[in-house]
Amino acid sequence: MRAQRNGFIVIALLFLFGSAQAQQPKAVTIGTNPAGTVFYPVAGGLASVITGGAPFQAGIQPYTGSSTFLPLLDSGEIDFGIVNAIEMGLSYQGPARLKIGGKNPLPHVPNTRLIMRGSPLSVSMVVKKDSPIKTVQDVKGKRMTGEYPANIAIWFHLYAGLASAGYTWDDVKVVPVPAVNDGVDAIVQGRADVTNHAIGAAKVREADASIGVRYISLDCSPQGEERVKKAVPGYYLTTVKSGTAPGVVGDTCVLTYDIYFVGHKSLRGDVVQATLKAIWDNIEKLPPLNPQFKEWTRERAASADVTMAYHPAAVQFYKDKGIWSAKMDEAQKKLLALNP
Repeated sequence: MRAQRNGFIVIALLFLFGSAQAQQPKAVTIGTNPAGTVFYPVAGGLASVITGGAPFQAGIQPYTGSSTFLPLLDSGEIDFGIVNAIEMGLSYQGPARLKIGGKNPLPHVPNTRLIMRGSPLSVSMVVKKDSPIKTVQDVKGKRMTGEYPANIAIWFHLYAGLASAGYTWDDVKVVPVPAVNDGVDAIVQGRADVTNHAIGAAKVREADASIGVRYISLDCSPQGEERVKKAVPGYYLTTVKSGTAPGVVGDTCVLTYDIYFVGHKSLRGDVVQATLKAIWDNIEKLPPLNPQFKEWTRERAASADVTMAYHPAAVQFYKDKGIWSAKMDEAQKKLLALNP
C-alpha cells in the first residue's frame, strides 16, 4: 500500500509539474525604439494583435535605441524586440566575425532568434526644406549627424548613404548625437545640415510642421547601388514616390532594409507559436494601425534571405503553414552554425 501511495504521489507531482510547465505566461514584453520612431508604433500594433489573439497580454517597452535593449533580449529579460536586419546581422555575428567600415560596436547577442520577417523600411538623409543640399552628392563638406552610440543602426544608414556617392565619413563634418530623434533635433536647432530618419516617422512629421524638412535622394544609379551593397550587405535602393510621406518632395532614392520581429532561443515554443498564430490569424488588422504594416504580410514572414537564424518553434510554425522551403533549411543550418 505504501509503495502504491508513493506511486500516486509521484504521478501527482509529475502532473502538477507538467501543468506548471504548460501554463502560459500572463504577459510578454516587446522592446522597441522610442516614441517618434517608426519602430515604436510597429511594436504597439503587434502588441495589440497579440493581446487580442493570444492567451497572454503583450506590452511594449521603449528604449533609447535597439543597441541598448539587445543585451536584455539576449539574456531573456525581455521576450521580443523590433530591430532592423542590418543591426541584427552585426549583433548576431558579433564584432569578432563581422565589421562594416571597420566598425561593429554592437553587443554580440548569440542567443537571439528571428521570429518573423516583417515589412521593408525605407530611410534617407534629411535636410531643411530650404537647404541648398538637393542630393547626396551635395553633402560633401557639410555638417552631418554621426556617432549614434545609443542607436548605432543610424550610423550604418548614413555610412551606406554616403557610400552610394562614393563618400565616407571623412567627407563630412560630424556632429555627434546619441540617437535618431536627436539627429532631427540637431537639424531643427540649426546645429547640423544633414541627418537621417525613416520615411513616415512621426519625428520627421513633427519637424516638417515646425520648420519644413525634406528627404534627399541617394545615388540610385547601378554604380551607386553596387557601392551600397559593397559597403553594407543587406541594404538595397528603392525610389519613394513624391508625397508618399511628410518630407518626400519629388521622387526620392532611398535605402531600404527589412524589419525583424525577434526573440531569444530559450523562449518557450508554445509562447512563440501562440504569438505567431495571433499575428498570422489577424494580419488584416495591422495595416489600419500604421502605414508600415501595409507590406507586413504572411508571405514575407519566412525567408532564406535573412541575417540571423529563426527560432525552432517559428520554423515549425512556417512548415505547418507550408511556406518553409528547402532553401530556407539551408540558410537556417548555416546561420545556426554561427551560434548553435
